[in-house]
Amino acid sequence: MYAIVKTGGKQYKAEPGRLLKVEKLCANEGETVELPAICVRLDNGELKTEGKVKATVVKHDKHKKILVFKYKRKKNYKRLKGHRQPYTLIKVEEIV
Repeated sequence: MYAIVKTGGKQYKAEPGRLLKVEKLCANEGETVELPAICVRLDNGELKTEGKVKATVVKHDKHKKILVFKYKRKKNYKRLKGHRQPYTLIKVEEIV
């Protein structure tokens, strides 16, 4: 059984017991969150169009740093900027 959940403008495949890195959620570590499911595939192959996924917040962290480098030749223009996107690691508990 799995579900497709939408959070942070992205869609993820959620299965019970699986860890997901989603866009940062406003929930503390250890709290339970409910995410809306776009579609749910049951074990018997049946497809439901709505449902909910209950998940527990494991931790908040940041992704690996991405470097953005701008450069214009012959003009002595160089800019180096780093970015680390925050994310929330959640563990899918059950699909309702």
